[in-house]
Amino acid sequence: MARIDKENYYLDIASTVLERSTCMRRHYGAIIVQNDEIVSSGYNGAPRGRKNCGDLGCCTREAMKIPSGERYELCRSVHAEANAIISASRREVLGATLYLACKDPATGELIQGSTCCSMCRRLIINAGISRVVVRDTPTGYRVVDVEKEWIDEDDSIPEAAR
Repeated sequence: MARIDKENYYLDIASTVLERSTCMRRHYGAIIVQNDEIVSSGYNGAPRGRKNCGDLGCCTREAMKIPSGERYELCRSVHAEANAIISASRREVLGATLYLACKDPATGELIQGSTCCSMCRRLIINAGISRVVVRDTPTGYRVVDVEKEWIDEDDSIPEAAR
């Protein structure tokens, strides 16, 4: 049996973490790795002590017919990346890699092309995380160089201001 590469090893762990998600739209799992050691994990779900969408039987954003990728402030969930970041100290995450996996809860299928929302990108940048590895297929993934792709290529600046 061939030995699994490190990127897929950590993505498999992130895929296990997403099984704890309580979101009705998307199940995300994230882990942060520093010096080949997992320092924290997170999945998307309601803040501690609050009822999650599954318990309520509805998704606020779906009820309001908000398309995926919009109006995150109306979501009950804390995102997986945010939960992983707040579970670690800045010292632990400076220069670290965040591994991210996403599945459709209705089908259990991986969602290709998943990415971090703009709010989570800002958190990742401020935490000092240097790479984000996102699973696309059971063994395929993309690597984001945070400095080059999210800081230098800042897509939050309007075209007119560039």
